[in-house]
Amino acid sequence: MAFASRFFRAENLAAIMIFACLSMLTGCSSFDHDWDAAASAKPVGPTDMTGRWEGTWASDTDGHTGGLRCLITQTGTRTYHARYAATYGGMFHFNYEMDLEADPKFDWVTFTGSADLGALAGGEYHYEGRADSEKFYARYTSDADRGQFNMTRPEEGGK
Repeated sequence: MAFASRFFRAENLAAIMIFACLSMLTGCSSFDHDWDAAASAKPVGPTDMTGRWEGTWASDTDGHTGGLRCLITQTGTRTYHARYAATYGGMFHFNYEMDLEADPKFDWVTFTGSADLGALAGGEYHYEGRADSEKFYARYTSDADRGQFNMTRPEEGGK
């Protein structure tokens, strides 16, 4: 009976791992496809933060850092949807999304947003930042972490 109990637990764990890997691969390939499709889009003014961004994220709490790519689409007069693809530890990849509320100024935009990344990733994160057509900077905070995003527009054909 103990062996059967262990077998089913291992089987469940394997199924969960396979499902998680397939979910991540599907999300990554969808992001990569959309990233490539957005390559030709150019900002149309100094406050246009739509399109592709790339750079890094860095934790002020524990010093961890990683790569970061982002696709931003405008969903309303002052609202945007951001899709992030990030790396952690050089080998782990994760994607997440959030809506941003923006306040355009003369030559830049301030924005806020939040996303629940789940208990294992630190829970609810809150973001505030500033962007123009060339630079994107944000600070994030959660109960477990705080840090920053620094991104710029990728070079032609950049991945």
